[in-house]
Amino acid sequence: MSPFTGSAARTPAWHHLRVERADGVATVTLARPEKLNALTFGAYADLRDLLAELSRERAVRALVLAGEGRGFCSGGDVEEIIGATLALDAAGLLDFNRMTGQVVRAVREAPFPVIAALHGVAAGAGAVLALAADFRVADPTTRFAFLFTRVGLSGGDMGAAYLLPRVVGLGHATRLLMLGDPVPAAEAERIGLLTHLTAPGRADDTARELARRLAEGPALAQAQTKALLTAELDMPLPAAVELDAATQSLLMTTEDYKEFHAAFTAKRRPKWTGR
Repeated sequence: MSPFTGSAARTPAWHHLRVERADGVATVTLARPEKLNALTFGAYADLRDLLAELSRERAVRALVLAGEGRGFCSGGDVEEIIGATLALDAAGLLDFNRMTGQVVRAVREAPFPVIAALHGVAAGAGAVLALAADFRVADPTTRFAFLFTRVGLSGGDMGAAYLLPRVVGLGHATRLLMLGDPVPAAEAERIGLLTHLTAPGRADDTARELARRLAEGPALAQAQTKALLTAELDMPLPAAVELDAATQSLLMTTEDYKEFHAAFTAKRRPKWTGR
């Protein structure tokens, strides 16, 4: 995401999300606890636009995506999304489905790591948002469910059929996307869907601790690592190796690379600036 902006001003307030920033970490909370944080058109659009804005600003070095109340996110709101889409024509439906995919792309393309802090339900679109994150930190109450076939739609929604096989393998992905059965935290950890399984009630704190650690690290190196992990998923090895070489050559010209050598020589910790 380019840091250059045009005439648009920074968004003064986000009406469908709670956004907090401190010490290079943004915490974005889905805050409809009475609806298990079910997503609306506005919530999708705010997530898309917020991630783009943060990516341009380059002030955030890690982001925690969390849910308020009893669960992370129960997916799209049955009335405000499913009921509403029944009244849309083909063009409107395509606009909506493209928007949900743009949210996933924004998570994957953001130049900072995204950590999903999970508890309770992560279903439907909520499961895919967690899947798109770089890290999934969950407590034992977490249960995933990729529910799209349960409502008569393809399990390959919002990039799920692309991302899930790359995280858990084709066999597990086929089972999860076709059947839509719940996946409890212990099984999610076993098949590689979780990055870290915490003690009860500790997912948010553990995710924030990880975010602070990442925010204090070499931002350019982390951003390029994330970009390469995504870009090289479908590359042949010769192209991937060439891209790695070009990326390393650019990073070797940075202040952070020089700072590592200076810190090593002086026997101190590096002071990363992201430059």
